[in-house]
Amino acid sequence: MNNNELQQGQSASALIDARIEELGDWRGEMLARLRALIKEAAPDVIEEWKWRGVPVWSHNGIICTGETYKSVVKMTFAKGAALPDPTGLFNASLDGNTRRAIDFQQGAQIDEKALKELVRAAVVLNGTKGKRR
Repeated sequence: MNNNELQQGQSASALIDARIEELGDWRGEMLARLRALIKEAAPDVIEEWKWRGVPVWSHNGIICTGETYKSVVKMTFAKGAALPDPTGLFNASLDGNTRRAIDFQQGAQIDEKALKELVRAAVVLNGTKGKRR
């Protein structure tokens, strides 16, 4: 099934399910695990499908994306530069002014507690849009 066939009339959640199944390897397993952790951390998260096939999780704005490449699953936080990262999860896109990413390679261990804290912090940050601190 190609991207266009997948998109016809399917919900974003169904498209993400299809992507996980289509990958059929460690990347699909990793994307599924990251998705589950995002939903545990932010039960009201909205799943979206953007930019011709990128899973996106939002809550009052984009929290993060889940991109899959040949050698990594990349979790990019839209406002990652503004998020506290005391355990050093961010390991990619560190030079930008706004985004930060975590590249997960095959066999990578996920610090689930720290990742869920990062997702929750992103939700809180999105909730402060336009408010002065």
